[in-house]
Amino acid sequence: MERVRSSGILLHPTSLPGGRLDGEAYRFVDWLAAAGQSWWQMLPLGPPDEFGSPYRTSSAFAASAALLADPTSQVGVDEVEDFAARHRFWIGSWPRIADQVRFEREWSALRAYARERGVRLIGDVPIYVSDDGMDVASWPELFEHGEVAGAPPDPLNANGQHWGNPLYDWPAHRLTGFRWWIERFRRTLELVDVARVDHFRGFVSYWAIPPGRKTARNGRWRPAPGYELFAAVEAALGDVPLIAEDLGVITPAVYRLRDAFGLPGMVVLQWAWGGPPANLHAPRNHPADAVVYTSTHDTDTATGWFAGLTRAQRAATGLDPAEPNWGLIGLAMRSRAYLAVVPAQDVLGLGSDARMNHPGVVHGNWRWRLERGALTAELAARLRETTIAGGRLAGPARVG
Repeated sequence: MERVRSSGILLHPTSLPGGRLDGEAYRFVDWLAAAGQSWWQMLPLGPPDEFGSPYRTSSAFAASAALLADPTSQVGVDEVEDFAARHRFWIGSWPRIADQVRFEREWSALRAYARERGVRLIGDVPIYVSDDGMDVASWPELFEHGEVAGAPPDPLNANGQHWGNPLYDWPAHRLTGFRWWIERFRRTLELVDVARVDHFRGFVSYWAIPPGRKTARNGRWRPAPGYELFAAVEAALGDVPLIAEDLGVITPAVYRLRDAFGLPGMVVLQWAWGGPPANLHAPRNHPADAVVYTSTHDTDTATGWFAGLTRAQRAATGLDPAEPNWGLIGLAMRSRAYLAVVPAQDVLGLGSDARMNHPGVVHGNWRWRLERGALTAELAARLRETTIAGGRLAGPARVG
């Protein structure tokens, strides 16, 4: 992937005013172009779970029909047959095939519109899938049926995170040459230009929680065949454009896997202050081959984060208390990292009530929506100026 110094905005399509791929999606693309942004980053596009989480999707391959602007549009027999022929690996187990044809039609039109305006798309690959979804039902031999997924206790969560997703039977995947994963990456990169790989550290070792436990406290680390997996994907698909979400409990082995395949990692500016001198999130330590974020879908917003600091901590940041979000945006744009991404909430200066997700909490997430007209021409002009000052107005984003 050719890495051009550039920037973009994180906004999941469900956070558009209508939550769909309607006219608001096209207006958002226009706003991105006016603001000098080269990328639109989003969360996973699969059907979410009953709580709205796109990270516990019922299919690693199908797109969410809830995103459709016109879920009743006519679909021809020829269209269905063509789509099924191109997606033989997974479509046979997906009963609502017409929705996938409609999604491809709407998505392709939106993507072409964005490309014409110099905007490319960054998608997301959740590491796990739902326990009651299509993947486990169609390929039960690829999943374990005892321990479940989660994250270990840390300073932010004494009980860890109990996700409950089924774990992979890695020996079974190895016997297939990692075909399911190859097809999963192939499908993702049909829809987007670059994909963020969620919970990348789980491809080195992952936290397994015994069945019946309500918290993640009593889990254990188990090894994963990350190098074999990504080597198989690379052999099948070539130099795939990926971003490694290398956050959390990270070991040298995780960085070795990331670097072995030349993947950029992530840094988050909310974690820039404090910690050891080598803190990678501090701007002075940002590698060029990285993606810098002011905040993520799992953290508080920039304004909410700043409001939660003590007076001494706020002073230590050097940010303007009146507009801490724009201080972080400026730092991101000036960062050495080749790509800067800012959630829409941070451009708007919204507080904690606009947060997308609270990790480890089931209810009340994934609901935030952009108010119609909130991203104004004035905000676009200000963001464009900040982007230019950071040397990121690189013209149309280029991939490959």
